[in-house]
Amino acid sequence: MANRITELFKIQYPIIQAGMIWNSGWRLASAASNSGILGLIGAGSMYPDVLREHIQKCKKATNKPFGVNVPMLYPNIKEIMDIIIEEEVKIVFTSAGNPKTWTSWLQERGVTVVHVVSSVKFALKAQEAGVDAVVAEGFEAGGHNGRDETTTLTLIPMVKEQLEIPLIAAGGIATGQAMLAAMVLGADGVQVGSRFVASEESSAHQAFKETVVNAKEGDTQLTLKELAPVRLIKNKFFNEVQELYKNAPTVEQLKELLGRARAKKGMFEGNLDDGELEIGQISGLIHDIKPVSVIVDDMMKEFELAKNSVANF
Repeated sequence: MANRITELFKIQYPIIQAGMIWNSGWRLASAASNSGILGLIGAGSMYPDVLREHIQKCKKATNKPFGVNVPMLYPNIKEIMDIIIEEEVKIVFTSAGNPKTWTSWLQERGVTVVHVVSSVKFALKAQEAGVDAVVAEGFEAGGHNGRDETTTLTLIPMVKEQLEIPLIAAGGIATGQAMLAAMVLGADGVQVGSRFVASEESSAHQAFKETVVNAKEGDTQLTLKELAPVRLIKNKFFNEVQELYKNAPTVEQLKELLGRARAKKGMFEGNLDDGELEIGQISGLIHDIKPVSVIVDDMMKEFELAKNSVANF
């Protein structure tokens, strides 16, 4: 199927595999790209030399387009951007920062730039900064999230109403039916995260993948808003955070409890008690771990079936 997103990225289907920390290494990104969608390497959990290695391995594993997701709060951001240019990556998704900072610099070097937002306000700021497309991510999404708690169902049409550039929907999308719904609401494509966490090629620890598969409705919740809102599976660490909240903690006390490398400990190392287990609400609808190619094939079959079903109403 051809539309503004498939044409922008030169891909077969308007689906983007989210560049998630500790999940989106070269194996996942290359498998996604080889399946006809856009694969993203998640730079947020990588030192510069590790990112370079993943880019180089991804280039060997696929001849299809792929990109890198870069949280702009990264301490080595200039080195990261230089590596992206040196390795001739042509697509960059930016997040957690001002899109004006890097958009022009990247585009002048032949890079297509997409920025991730959680509100109409920031979607318009991204468009004003000159990005090629935006990802509008609803409150349902896993990991770090918007403070306004706007759901995908309401966010997408509100952004679409004021946006001229291509729009990608994210948050709570793991099926072809959800993809169709997002596109009916105005999205040109979708970004999928949690479903690809539970894939064979994800770099997440097997224990975390199995936890995602076993998650039920209500097993995730947004917390730590005073630092950076994050959606987590409820585990021992989450309960410790909630217990601390009973005493009206300061930001410093929350930071002390959070410590360092919580996300790595949980998602990458498989410490299900003391780690941060970041995943979206849609985890309650994910029941198995599959190869990326099967996930994409399933989504497109579901999409076509749903589209035909709606046509018969």
